Amino acid sequence: MLKAGPLNLITDVAGLRVGNATDEKVKSGVTVVVCDTPAVAAVQVLGGAPGTRETDLLEAHNTVETINAITLSGGSAFGLDAASGVQAALREKGIGFAIRDQVIPIVPAAILFDMLNGGNKDWGRYPPYRELGYDAVQAATREFALGTAGAGTGALTAGLKGGLGSASTVMPNGVTVGALVAVNATGSVTVGRSRHFWAAPFELDGEFGNLGYPSPLPGDAARVFKKYEELDNAVANTTIAVIATDAVLTKAAAKRLAISAHDGFTRAIWPVHTPFDGDLVFALATGASGIEIGQADVVDFFAAAASTMARAIARGVHAATAVPGDIMPVWSARKG
Repeated sequence: MLKAGPLNLITDVAGLRVGNATDEKVKSGVTVVVCDTPAVAAVQVLGGAPGTRETDLLEAHNTVETINAITLSGGSAFGLDAASGVQAALREKGIGFAIRDQVIPIVPAAILFDMLNGGNKDWGRYPPYRELGYDAVQAATREFALGTAGAGTGALTAGLKGGLGSASTVMPNGVTVGALVAVNATGSVTVGRSRHFWAAPFELDGEFGNLGYPSPLPGDAARVFKKYEELDNAVANTTIAVIATDAVLTKAAAKRLAISAHDGFTRAIWPVHTPFDGDLVFALATGASGIEIGQADVVDFFAAAASTMARAIARGVHAATAVPGDIMPVWSARKG
């Protein structure tokens, strides 16, 4: 039987801290995962409209093996500035890839589109994301807020506010898997217009309402709901995530971990991986447990990546809170 870690957060994976920074006026923010020691990393992009920085170096055939942090940001392409703020904060702390007397923090990043969520985007000459990235590093700790926080601050789904979600799983062999996700999907995370989450079969300990699936399934269960009817969903989306483990992995195995975590997207969001999403999963392996995944555990390990991600997605929407100026309701306000 699988169980959640003590915090039920990605930081149950030893060697990771998470920080959030939010601009309430803009209705946007930044979330950073800081690695206490450099971690093996990979990425898998399955959405058709990604916005990224430093993802090419994560491929197994490229030179750099480990990274120092991952940045998730709102702000569409403007949000890529957040990684510069994260780099600045890490450099001040002497964290990064050392080349003679220079220290260069390695910080891959991804962004989501939250520009049409009711926030004031008239920020002047420069967007706020560089400073938000810097502030997120300063806030990094093992416990952090979910829902309307960090990169999930201005996130929306089809019919409900999105949010920042996280979950963890401790496997019988002692390995921990954790997920972090900013849910801003084209699709819906609930079965039709009900309160029931698509991720229900994977829920642990009532972490997102303990409602299970509706019975019978509602007639609109398979309907494709649209976030912005007037835009026909165009370029206003993207779910970005991190899947992490304390197991010992190669870059190639970390790539497989990221691929498997996308299966969690498919179990929690309908529809997903559309041409108008930039859906992306980073994978991190801290190796802190010292455990290598043997043949007997390999299927369960990659399945845990999918189930943990599905739970994190539901938790992000479940935890969203209402604030002035919202253009969509929160899950807790939905009836039926």
